Amino acid sequence: MKLHLVAPSSTKIKAQVKITGSKSETNRLLLLRALFPNLSIENLSNSDDAEVMQKGLSVAQGEVDIHHAGTAMRFLTSYFASQNGKAVILTGSSRMKQRPIEVLVNALKSLGADIQYLQNEGYPPLAIKGKDLVKNKVSLPANISSQYISSLCLIAPSLKEGLQIDLIGKITSVPYIKMTLALLHKIGVTTKFEGNTIKIDPKTEIDDTAVVVESDWSAASYYYSLVALADVGSEITLSSYAHDSLQGDSVLVEIYRDFGVDTVFSNNEITLTKSKNHEEGVLHLELSNAPDIAQTIAVTCLGLGMDCHLKGLHTLPIKETDRLMAMKVELEKFGAEVSIDNESLKLSANAKLKKDVEVATYNDHRMAMAFAPLALKTQFFVNDAGVVSKSYPDFWTDMESIGLHIGKD
Repeated sequence: MKLHLVAPSSTKIKAQVKITGSKSETNRLLLLRALFPNLSIENLSNSDDAEVMQKGLSVAQGEVDIHHAGTAMRFLTSYFASQNGKAVILTGSSRMKQRPIEVLVNALKSLGADIQYLQNEGYPPLAIKGKDLVKNKVSLPANISSQYISSLCLIAPSLKEGLQIDLIGKITSVPYIKMTLALLHKIGVTTKFEGNTIKIDPKTEIDDTAVVVESDWSAASYYYSLVALADVGSEITLSSYAHDSLQGDSVLVEIYRDFGVDTVFSNNEITLTKSKNHEEGVLHLELSNAPDIAQTIAVTCLGLGMDCHLKGLHTLPIKETDRLMAMKVELEKFGAEVSIDNESLKLSANAKLKKDVEVATYNDHRMAMAFAPLALKTQFFVNDAGVVSKSYPDFWTDMESIGLHIGKD
């Protein structure tokens, strides 16, 4: 599906949008519910990834195809490895077969797991024969994707002696690890995270527990970008969000102040208001704790004619696509100058944006959504726009409700 994006008749925006539950929280809770069936979950994400996760957890034997869902691949690897009697082949898209999983597999094997590579060493697909994992200590590098670490944390309570995870080096994406531990705490699991060591106690059963999933802060980032690119006085209200969020991307509240966007919390809603124009100068950000919002921020800078230097992006090359390379290619189509290395992106914006550019999305939902707010500054096309269903199926409908003119080409 190719879409043509054009600005609304007025770029002073007033809107209200309800966003479904966080994909990150949903997938963690779905795995915990598989281990503890008396856990109930409200406001589940309606994303493709969450649907794939639910289907995967229902399989006991045979093939589990998680398509593009990296979170599901990592979480289900640990889940199936720890489930005695289950035997599956865990596979995915051609891109998923290029995304490394060796660090997690090695960690699970050190606990006694039975996992074999079916094609290329270190990559899916995996043949997993579930068994009782009796060892209770594991170590792995700290600078890897936090999903590997969270994957081990989520199965830890189901292990006979719990689990101690020793992280070697500087830890990446600490908020996502803390999110996982906070959700474990909500269902009554005892955890400790001190220095580079995580300890999680075993638990055979939990009390009846209901957890409400907070709406997705990554999805909120696109509305922050819209407000930043809109006229002063623009305002968008989003629900349902909490001031004490578990999600690392809630750092948006602080970051977008530099773009002139204020955030007010009230009754599980946030109201984003463009109170002034953006700060002058180069924007410097370290995003190792929130790499998923890097694309959104880069596009916001592009639209405002701001230069930026974003660091801490070393996990982006192994996402749905190599996001650093993809961003360089697509930003430059609009006239920007972009340089990248293995963990950073530098953008020199061009004051006059090119129009009628065709943005490629690389099977990556965030490429499509990050560029959408740029329609307030120039008209362009988005190729394979349906990719947004991976995390936010209602995205284009919600963009139209705000006033963007979206035509199918």
